[in-house]
Parts: sequence; structure tokens; C-alpha cells
Amino acid sequence: MLLHSLSALTLSCAVLALGAGSPSSALAGDAQVPAQPRDMRGWLMRIHEAASRQNFQGTFVVSGGGNVASARMAHFCEGANQYERIESLDGKARNVFRHNDIVHTVWPASKVAVVEHRDLLNSFPALLQAGGDGIADWYEMQPQGDERVAGHEANVLLVTPKDAYRYGYRLWSDKGSGLLLRADVLGEHGEVLETSAFSDVAIGGRSQPETVLQPMRRLEGYRVLRPILTPTRLDSEGWAMRQVAPGFRQVSCVNRQMENSGDVEATGGAQQVLQAIYADGMTYVSVFIEPYLPKRHARPMQVAVGATQTLSMRQGDWWVTVVGDVPTSTLRLFANALERKK
Repeated sequence: MLLHSLSALTLSCAVLALGAGSPSSALAGDAQVPAQPRDMRGWLMRIHEAASRQNFQGTFVVSGGGNVASARMAHFCEGANQYERIESLDGKARNVFRHNDIVHTVWPASKVAVVEHRDLLNSFPALLQAGGDGIADWYEMQPQGDERVAGHEANVLLVTPKDAYRYGYRLWSDKGSGLLLRADVLGEHGEVLETSAFSDVAIGGRSQPETVLQPMRRLEGYRVLRPILTPTRLDSEGWAMRQVAPGFRQVSCVNRQMENSGDVEATGGAQQVLQAIYADGMTYVSVFIEPYLPKRHARPMQVAVGATQTLSMRQGDWWVTVVGDVPTSTLRLFANALERKK
């Protein structure tokens, strides 16, 4: 899930950003530098709003765990409307187009397109959904001076967790616009688990919504999949979460239609998967619950890719997968607290 960092840290601010506003017409180097915030929430809101209220285009690179992934991306605003275009530059060709909450993920080679309504839970930071007023209870922030990233002057911010349930971050925020230019996810000893950064970016400029809308209209000849997300509650589905990690709270619970194969391009019938999402104001933990299938769920797994940890295990007639950019011990807490109601 390397490209998840594009969502969790900055690309999702482009892919699934909240809010809207008029685009900036100035490049970062020419913009008047606004007053710097005085508190953590102020800094994070500045980063968050910059991603939804600025036009920007650039190349984004994520590295971690010996893997590197990159994407070319663009974000445009026009009034209350937002548009994104993302082209994966590694592996199988894949393009993502978003107009507000409608997202098209397109695989040109196999002529498959996934069209879905997405909620906006993946934006960074997660404070708006998680009740970010309490974020200072779990993290502290320290300014670390100034550095240049992708040709732009940036404020460097160190975000340190106050306990062992979450990771730390080092953030580079463009001085002029507030746009997040780089983010490092830091482990228990300050080691860099994953880096997400623009290698080049132009901030401001002309909005080009048709470069997003036109390919969204051109799905002739594609096999179009339309996953359905139905809001629900854990207890309504026969489950209970006895406890969650300190600072996390549930922000979403849906029944999600999934393909039988792990490859979204494969054929096969649909299967419902229950997904509950928990946030602490900076990051998320997702809990997936589906029926246990011996041919599909061979053995328990624990996998780390960059900062993203995944834990999968059987629980009676069910298969539980917990995913998040948090330590494995945090995932185990969620997994062990989940129980089937009698």
C-alpha cells in the first residue's frame, strides 16, 4: 500500500480533499507569505486547506520498505468544485480522475474502470473527521526551521506522538501556500519508515477542469465496475469493539462491495465486506470483516510495506484484516478487541 501514503499524507489531499475555495493565481515563490499559525491545529488546518484551495501540478514520489512508487498529479478548483487527475508512473498503467466525490479509476490496458462515490475520509490530516480539537492530547509539534523542497521554501514541522500507539511525522509545508510538499513517517526511534514528497510541483496557475472531465466521460468499451457502499453500524452487523486505542474514535462504518479476486481487474462475483474506520486526528485504522473462505484465506498474515502495517487473521467463521499507518501493536489491540455478538 505504498500509494496509500499519497492518500494519507498529501496526494489524498488532492484526490479526496475536503472543502473548496477559489484557486490561487500566484506561484508559491511570488505569493505573499501569510502569518504562521501558533498551534498544532492551526498548522494542520493550513496544510489541509491548501490542498483543497490551491491549483497545483507535479510529480509525487513515495519510498519505503525498499519500494518506490510515483505519480503525476494535478488538482484544480473552480468555486465549490474540485478536480483531480493522477497518473501512476510505475507498474501497470492506472489513471484516477475525481470531480468532487465522484472518482474514476481506470486501467487502460485491460479496459476496466471503477466508478464510485467516495466519502472524504482519507484526506490528511484526519482531524476534521476525528474531532481534531483533541489532537494535542496525543501529539506535540515543534517547528524545525526552514528547508527547500522541489524548489520551494518550506516550514519544517516535527510531530511527535505522546505514546506508543501511533507514529510520528516530519512535515514540510510550503511557506507561501501551506501545501504539504513532503512528509516522513517516523518510527519509535525516529527512523524514517516512509517518505512522500513532490519531486517537482507548480502551485497556482490556470484551472483546467476539462482535462479531468473529458476522460471521465470516455468509458465506451470499458468494463465498468460500480462498488456500492452502504452505511451501517458494527452492532447492527452483529459485532462489537470492546475498546480502541487511546485517542482513536470511529468515523465511518460501511458494507463495501468487493470483488472475489484481490485483483480489481479480474472477473468474478461481488462479496460484501464490512469496513469500520477509526481516526485519531492524524491517521486512520481500517478494520475489514468478511466471511472466512479456506481457499482465499490460507493463513494469518502480518505485513509491513513502508509505514503501512497489515494484520490478517481468522476469527471463527470470519476473516478479519486490520490496516493502518500505525505500529503493529496498535493493530493487534483493535483485532483482539473485536468480538462477534452472541
